[in-house]
Amino acid sequence: MARKNIKGKDVAQFLGVRQATIYDKLNGHYGFSFYEALAIKNCFFPEYDLEYLFKQDNEVRENATT
Repeated sequence: MARKNIKGKDVAQFLGVRQATIYDKLNGHYGFSFYEALAIKNCFFPEYDLEYLFKQDNEVRENATT
């Protein structure tokens, strides 16, 4: 999100939820529904696939070291 200058409030506004809800989901406290993930991808990140966008941090680190 930072690379594209997209803020949590932008995603929250788009999905119609509180900003705190988005940050809870981004921090792993709750998951995004499939439909939320698809909507975020289509609106903000059409050039990326869902798997890449929603990888967990530990998966990203493991792939970077291999």
